[in-house]
Amino acid sequence: MARLVILGAGVAGHTAASFATKWLGSEHEVVVVTPNSKWNWIPSNIWVGVGEMTKEDVTFDLAPVYEKAGAVYKQAKAVSLNPEGSANSVKPFVTIEYTGQGKDGKTEELEYDYLINATGPKLNFAATPGLGDANGLGEFTVSVCTADHAVHAAHELEKCIEKMRAGERQTFLIGTGHGLCTCQGAAFEYIFNIEHKLKEDGVRDMADMVWISNESFLGDFGMGGLHFKMGGFITSSKVFAESLYSERGIDWIIGAHVSKVEAGKVTYETLDGAIDEQEFDFAMLIPPFAGAGMKAYAKDGSDITGTLFAPNGMMKVDADYSKTSYAAWEPKDWPRTLQNPTYKNIFAAGIAFAPPHPISKPMSSPNGTAITPTPPRTGMPSAMMGKAVTASICDMIHGKSAVPTHTSSMSEMGAACVASAGKGLFSGTAAAMTVFPIVPDYKKYPGTGRDINGTTGEIGLAAHWVKHLLHHAFIYKAKLKPGWTLIPE
Repeated sequence: MARLVILGAGVAGHTAASFATKWLGSEHEVVVVTPNSKWNWIPSNIWVGVGEMTKEDVTFDLAPVYEKAGAVYKQAKAVSLNPEGSANSVKPFVTIEYTGQGKDGKTEELEYDYLINATGPKLNFAATPGLGDANGLGEFTVSVCTADHAVHAAHELEKCIEKMRAGERQTFLIGTGHGLCTCQGAAFEYIFNIEHKLKEDGVRDMADMVWISNESFLGDFGMGGLHFKMGGFITSSKVFAESLYSERGIDWIIGAHVSKVEAGKVTYETLDGAIDEQEFDFAMLIPPFAGAGMKAYAKDGSDITGTLFAPNGMMKVDADYSKTSYAAWEPKDWPRTLQNPTYKNIFAAGIAFAPPHPISKPMSSPNGTAITPTPPRTGMPSAMMGKAVTASICDMIHGKSAVPTHTSSMSEMGAACVASAGKGLFSGTAAAMTVFPIVPDYKKYPGTGRDINGTTGEIGLAAHWVKHLLHHAFIYKAKLKPGWTLIPE
């Protein structure tokens, strides 16, 4: 019997666990380690954050789902890896620390035959002074990164709405809270959902709305922007985003690194080196991401963290990390098998793997401050990676191959995204977009870097209905309901 240990139960980890239990059956053991007791459909947190959904609408308990699937569930966080075993253990193991199940604080050395690191990101609020504590509940700002964060955000938003109803003007600042943030999409959706709610509540005229981002231009999205087909014409994400913000009366500050957050005010530096301030009454600023912070040790106890992990704490895989020049970067630098090059029984998926370089052109201010979006790896790409590495591991366990059999490279895959711009059965809107490939390939697709026939966009009520349908479809899939495998990643 082989044991597969999966660290994390987000999109990548839960996808991996779901398929692993199906493909391995009872002959082998699947163990899921996650500090969370609940699964969260994160894309809908923005609706929780404006009071249009509850925490219960976007979460469910993990334990009964894994019990039904036949997986061993441990509510714990991974602390360290011993990929060579130790003086007391022949087999490799991961040290975990329980955060629930009545074992809080207890540790365990969990042996494995194969391991998938799908821990997702550490929400690095501490990278920006004043942005938030370790739990993301800042004194001055709110967050929609977790369901609990979003509930808190909705309460604070309602306070602002009451003030506007009483005649007090409010300023809303939404965007990124550091020069190296990723996942601009969540903030993008949130600012338009707030704008929509304020309009629905009849107080939009009492609000000043400001977008702040580390993007060098609107519509960069950490992907260097894109050109896509929309309404029969080809347009750019820059034109699309600028039009959307202008139509809804939202100002923007771009190429910005937020260096400090204080009560009612942020200090930020822009790409031209200027230092400025922006006041706010309500702020939601996405934090930068880092790895989970695991350490790694050799058999003799020496620290080999740098062998398994990049400096940001994310796991090294089969990517080309040697290139430092933007001009030298190529799509083939991106990992395909997501296998660690040193320890072949370890894989990483989703945000947990270390990207070889940004997708957007790296930029910094004259002061040397890096102001560049880091690559997005959430949602559909994470699920596709989780499924691919699981398929490879299952083939290896079944003796079909000694090497990975499936690939999942962001330079070879496409992705679909439906970004909400306001919730409502007849008043809601969303932007539905597809992009192929995620990492542009200018040699294969001169000019745009992407297949224009596979890169499209539309905005309207129908896209909102699609997003609402996907919310229910993916929660159904994650609960492993009958026919769940028919719903694509």
